[in-house]
Amino acid sequence: MTDDQRPPLWRQLQAVAQVLQAVSRGQSGTAALDAVAPASRPGVQALSFDVLRSLGQAQALCKLLAPRTPPPMVDALLCTALALLWRPDAARYDAFTLVNQAVECAKKTPAIKPQAAFVNACLRRFLREREALLARTQHDPVARWNHPAWWIEQLQADWPKQWQAILAAADQHAPMVLRVNVRLTTQAQYLVALREAGIAATPVGSAGVVLASACPVQQLPGFADGWVSVQDSAAQLAAPLLLAGLPTSPRLRVLDACAAPGGKTAHLLELADAAVTALDVDAKRCQRIHQTLGRLGLKAEVIAADAAQVSSWWNGELLDAILLDAPCSASGIVRRHPDIRWLRRRTDIAQLAAIQARLLAQLWPLLKPGGRLLYCTCSVFRAEGEQQIKAFLASNTQAALLPSPGHLLAGMGAQGTLAPDNLIGDHDGFYYALLEKTGA
Repeated sequence: MTDDQRPPLWRQLQAVAQVLQAVSRGQSGTAALDAVAPASRPGVQALSFDVLRSLGQAQALCKLLAPRTPPPMVDALLCTALALLWRPDAARYDAFTLVNQAVECAKKTPAIKPQAAFVNACLRRFLREREALLARTQHDPVARWNHPAWWIEQLQADWPKQWQAILAAADQHAPMVLRVNVRLTTQAQYLVALREAGIAATPVGSAGVVLASACPVQQLPGFADGWVSVQDSAAQLAAPLLLAGLPTSPRLRVLDACAAPGGKTAHLLELADAAVTALDVDAKRCQRIHQTLGRLGLKAEVIAADAAQVSSWWNGELLDAILLDAPCSASGIVRRHPDIRWLRRRTDIAQLAAIQARLLAQLWPLLKPGGRLLYCTCSVFRAEGEQQIKAFLASNTQAALLPSPGHLLAGMGAQGTLAPDNLIGDHDGFYYALLEKTGA
């Protein structure tokens, strides 16, 4: 899209403020962005992510500039503008253009048109008093780290030496990583195809490729033909970790619980000639699994069901392997989804941990002796990782913990001592525990 075709900045700011309001009401940023006109969505998403990554600082500044909380749309517009203004070195637009367009947005939004002068006064005061205002927020941890206070406190408790690095990494832009479909090509061959297409990339792991800069999937060689899928390098560990060491004959029976959108299901099928059942509680998300497998030319039994309600879907045959990518806080992927930090509440962690424990308890009996269950979450909180597995092992004498990566912290490399040496540090936050059923 050329500059002439791009929507005016004031309209983009209006859409960003609306996204911010939706997130404040508890709606996911993804759903809020889906409501934006397709022509505007890429620009609005980029600006929205910038704003969400600086929202703590913006809210603290807004309180100083407007001690009496303004109407919601005005507050959202001010926070949007301040989040984009406070760091000149990282700003997408110069300060006066941003202020001008924010005021223009207020003037052209009927519900807040009378507040345009107020918006103008607040933002121009910020430009005049930037350093003094920023100094007044420097002791506010929410402003400093742009995460809710409870989130910061939890990381301090879980990771007393690494919590600052974890928070800093969460505000970085995540790389675009691809998983090569080894049924159709190789990592080396695909790197050649990328180079011929003028796309810079480097290898990661045994089948991963990290792009130097993100691009639309339509520009990727062979994407429509199933040569590659988009998948973070930490998530690419799941399938090989579960399958390594299992016999290939007779044909493995594998369950992918909580499978949507199907990336790990597909990876299992790319690596093994297995009978895979993919479950997800959401029927609409099951359609995503079908789409994923269809593009890659793979087949699995896809069932819309609650994995914990075993009687509703299980046919009674014991399984060789189970992949449990359990529902979690998603605290390890906040750099890809910066709205998550503002949507989660402290009480969510205990509730999610209870769901994870229930899934473990219900699925474990379905495993054959000698079979394996891989428990994983895209979380950096210990309650959803290490503590969950310690509690499970304490109450299951037939469960043995095999060598596993443990906690992987985004942008920091593996914290567990058994992670692969060639896993680069720039990956999402994850937790992995590989369990084997012992005894007859």
